[in-house]
Amino acid sequence: MSWVLLAAVFFLPALVFGAIWQLFPSPDEPPRWRAFLATQLERLAARLRRPKPPEYDPFTALRVQERLGVVADHVRALELDPRTFARAERIIASQLAYDQLLVEACHLAGVEVQPAAKGDPAERFREEVELASRGWAW
Repeated sequence: MSWVLLAAVFFLPALVFGAIWQLFPSPDEPPRWRAFLATQLERLAARLRRPKPPEYDPFTALRVQERLGVVADHVRALELDPRTFARAERIIASQLAYDQLLVEACHLAGVEVQPAAKGDPAERFREEVELASRGWAW
């Protein structure tokens, strides 16, 4: 029993002093409880903050408009040249590429893309009209 009492007399004040010492910040790093509390508060603040609207690069829209013009000219050239080898396959592939560029342009302009079959001319026309009404030209 005397060993337990001796250990309590010597080690209990050291443990209390060490716990109190942890409350004071050191110049090297903050205490663990402060770091833990800071991360918890950051998580709470992230949940409460309103998300910022994404900022779009205007050069991305310009690049898409330029590519739309190039692909549209390519499709027109294919349609006018009757002696092109594998003309139908080239036209279909070019129109699908054009449709993908239209979808990307619609996302940039905020136009809703409705689900439709690949190569649907009615959906393509609707997207073109919506983009033209928002000032897009190609």
